Amino acid sequence: MRSIPFGKPIIGDAERQAVMAVLAGSTLVHGPVAKRFEEVFAAFTGAPHAISVASCTAAMHLVYFHLGFGPGDEVVVPAQTHAATAHAVELVGATPVFVDCEAGTGNIDVAAVAAAITPRTRAIAVVHYLGVPVDMAAITALARQHGLFVLEDCALAIGTRLDGIHAGLHGDVGCFSFYPVKHMTTAEGGMIICRDPQLAAQLQRKKAFGVDRTVGERTVPGMYDVTMLGFNYRMNEIEAAIGIEQVGRLPDMLERRRANSAVLRDGLRGIAGIGLLEDGPAGGESSHYCLSAILDDSLAARRLSIIKHLNAAGVGTSIYYPRPVPLMSYYRDKYGFNEGNFPQAERISNNSIALPVGPHLDEEDMAYIAKAMADAVKEST
Repeated sequence: MRSIPFGKPIIGDAERQAVMAVLAGSTLVHGPVAKRFEEVFAAFTGAPHAISVASCTAAMHLVYFHLGFGPGDEVVVPAQTHAATAHAVELVGATPVFVDCEAGTGNIDVAAVAAAITPRTRAIAVVHYLGVPVDMAAITALARQHGLFVLEDCALAIGTRLDGIHAGLHGDVGCFSFYPVKHMTTAEGGMIICRDPQLAAQLQRKKAFGVDRTVGERTVPGMYDVTMLGFNYRMNEIEAAIGIEQVGRLPDMLERRRANSAVLRDGLRGIAGIGLLEDGPAGGESSHYCLSAILDDSLAARRLSIIKHLNAAGVGTSIYYPRPVPLMSYYRDKYGFNEGNFPQAERISNNSIALPVGPHLDEEDMAYIAKAMADAVKEST
């Protein structure tokens, strides 16, 4: 029996040597390695500016904090996402206004976004669900019409492009995650990309207490001023060193994800009762985070049994996401949402099984997963 974990970071000698080089020096934070990582990531995405931070959640929170959002302000947020997308809004005291997703892609429903905009709306948060690009032309047109800020949650979208432009550069900012099972990792950590130099400069200061000069910019050690309110959301040099090496691996890792996804998609198509999400709008390029099998309603009641069969066969699985965020206990209790409020997101959450396509696997693994799924559907009760 094969062992096929859902996700696994690809860490090699280059990353280990980069970490040891940092540890051999005297600078673990406030150093040149984080700056170099920002430059490397900006070059990969084509972003004019990149700001390294402690996590994707920190990135989103920092952006909303900088914009001055607070009580009485609203941010339109997809129901089908990780809780962090909404938490970042809650943490500044603003209100997340949840909208349903498209049935075909799992991405935010643009028509629902338009209907959710009120005089209190300050921003639209979009999530490129599982790496499939959102129709950003429609989103940015809405934003221009209503004078709204657009934040792209790109936690699963490193390598996602639309019309040749990397995710995160269609709106005002893009926020990325480097959690271990993502497309690349720094163990923990995140990145913000944007086109606006003034915004980038402000975020750089506010991620580090609002101090007016970095350690390297101080002519007298220990002398600085605090000119604005800020956080300790910096990325350290060890994480950044890993990140530099990981960006170098990205083209190969993304290609392996694409090839794996294509083979698995073909293998699952012949299984009765299994559907697959679409690849998104024309001109889009998915980052292929995973492949989510959508069970027909006749199979959905047997999902747990199917998952158990897959796991027993050595196939790692996950669910993206276990329920829409507004139906998670915190948001449900606070805002009074009920089942049926977000039918498309609920169907994906209730009927899906996420299958691995990461670069730790090969096309033979994909064929094995497809066969294991066919067997699990037959054997489950």
